[in-house]
Amino acid sequence: MINILIEADRVELVSGKPRQVPVPRDNGGAQEIWRCPSCETALYSQYTRPDVRFVRAGTLDDPSAVAPDVHIFTRSKLPWVALPEGVPAFDVYYDMRELWPATSLERARAMS
Repeated sequence: MINILIEADRVELVSGKPRQVPVPRDNGGAQEIWRCPSCETALYSQYTRPDVRFVRAGTLDDPSAVAPDVHIFTRSKLPWVALPEGVPAFDVYYDMRELWPATSLERARAMS
């Protein structure tokens, strides 16, 4: 699954109202996943920051417009999944300050 991190106020729904579903996390907390009420497809998630959405790239009008720039939580990757060479991969999450371009870091700071 490819997620795109984007400010919540930049997410635009073109129709319908997704259903919010709490899902347990490893740390005992919960993440919220918004799903299509008809087909149950996950559209986006919210973890700890209400101002950020993890939008599923496959739900975009043109999913081919994005490509992974980092792989996270690879500890649960199945052995037959091949990750592309040259794209950083992490067992869990990573320090965004080390990988994100300056413009992305500035957008993240503006939300705080």
